[in-house]
Amino acid sequence: MIFKVLYQEHKEEVPVRERTQAMYVEAEKEREVRKKLAEKGINIEFIQVLNEDHLAYEQQSEDYAVENV
Repeated sequence: MIFKVLYQEHKEEVPVRERTQAMYVEAEKEREVRKKLAEKGINIEFIQVLNEDHLAYEQQSEDYAVENV
């Protein structure tokens, strides 16, 4: 499955919508995504599993790239 992770760059940073970034991670479960990203020091706001239609939409974006973590 592909998960969309919304996050802030720094763990101490208060979530502000204008500074929220997104990355895409392939994993079996949300817990696995959190475990993979624990070392990055980011403030994870939300993790969303992408269904087929949503994934197809996200893949049209030039910013779409699955992270290797």
